[in-house]
Amino acid sequence: MSDSESKTILDHIAVVVEDLDQGEAFYQSLGLEFDQEREVVPSQGVATSFAPIDWNSSLELLSPLADEGPVYDFIKKRGAGIHHVAFQVPDIHAKCAELKELGHTLLYPEPREGARRRLVNFVHPKSSKGVLVEITQVLAPPEEEDEGESDE
Repeated sequence: MSDSESKTILDHIAVVVEDLDQGEAFYQSLGLEFDQEREVVPSQGVATSFAPIDWNSSLELLSPLADEGPVYDFIKKRGAGIHHVAFQVPDIHAKCAELKELGHTLLYPEPREGARRRLVNFVHPKSSKGVLVEITQVLAPPEEEDEGESDE
């Protein structure tokens, strides 16, 4: 396992916006490029857009899909702004078990599917000194079937 695959690294910082087009326009004026397609994450009730910052980290814009759900509630209570900080780990199940063992509260009993082919869980802000922290693990790409090839 390479060094980057064996440690926790900053994955992204998420900012809630009411309108993805307006949010992207502002960050593009700072020089960021949103080169990935927008993605809808039904399990989180959001549309997302990512702008790479460096070789591993990115800025995620989140916008609620409906007038309900955690991100919608966040906007109504606090307005647009920083929502969470995400850290990529090599084994999300092991990290979640470790965090529970240390007495931290996770939002979900088990990791859920998130954007960009990742499993995610969140550490409750009461356990992480007031910051919503996302723990994420990149899923392996789906195996492609070798159609038309035969074993010799």
